[in-house]
Amino acid sequence: MDERLKRAIRRSFERAAATYDEAAFLQQEVARRLDDHLDGVVVDPALILDAGCGTGFAFDLLKARFPKARVIGLDIAHAMLRQANARHGRSRGWRGLLSRLAPTAARLAPLCADLERLPLKRNSIDLAWSSLALQWVDDLEATFRGVHRVMKPGGLFLFASFGPDTLKELRAAASGVDGFTHVNQFVDMHDVGDALVHAGFSHPVMEMEHVTLTYSELAGLMRDLKAIGAHTVKQGARAGLMGKTAWLRLLENYEHFRQDGRLPATYEVVYGHAWAGAKDRLEDGRQIIQMKMTSRKGGLR
Repeated sequence: MDERLKRAIRRSFERAAATYDEAAFLQQEVARRLDDHLDGVVVDPALILDAGCGTGFAFDLLKARFPKARVIGLDIAHAMLRQANARHGRSRGWRGLLSRLAPTAARLAPLCADLERLPLKRNSIDLAWSSLALQWVDDLEATFRGVHRVMKPGGLFLFASFGPDTLKELRAAASGVDGFTHVNQFVDMHDVGDALVHAGFSHPVMEMEHVTLTYSELAGLMRDLKAIGAHTVKQGARAGLMGKTAWLRLLENYEHFRQDGRLPATYEVVYGHAWAGAKDRLEDGRQIIQMKMTSRKGGLR
């Protein structure tokens, strides 16, 4: 990904940190549904990676399910991590006392880093969790290889991302209004599964569902996207604000989707999980072949 674009994405989430929780009802609901996918899964992680943790909403879910685990909350935006640390970090008063009296209790370690360049040790993570962050990476397969590298053999990778139908109404309404792209492109569920296998994961399981939010006016949707930092477009975006003429055309086009007095905003949510399996491949895909050398006593006859 272009570093300029990477900085723009980081700035969007830095600015959105203070307003994120108020508008992130979809993101919070997806995290709850992702947590439901752990029902019936036998895993007892000591170290969890929450990749793209945002303000740390998922930490309560992980803490409730794995009370003894330690969680690394990784995010590209410092401001998001400050919000997460304020909510879950070690503090003074009775919460701080409790954390010292119960040192095995789940605790959060914030880490500001890029999901595409994980600064973690090889074979160190038992459970990798990522809820609605992978849609921001540039090279999905390379990102999966990085996650696979830091996971222990037999570790579980669980994630949610967005699929191609996400914001399909906005994409259709914005088509041709000013010649710029207004909605990001999202990877198909089947391609996500293929990328997992190519990255070295085994037994991938993929699921998909559509979730629709409704608004009285289009401005409400646009405010929510800005409030959570999701208004940055990765490719083909205009440099400044949309002009008045283009905005009016967008409003007119979106009105065609109005049903029962409400404007829909569809999200295709893709859920997936896979196992790290045996680490018998290098990061470039080459297979590691174990060879056992033995020596025999005696000479030639």
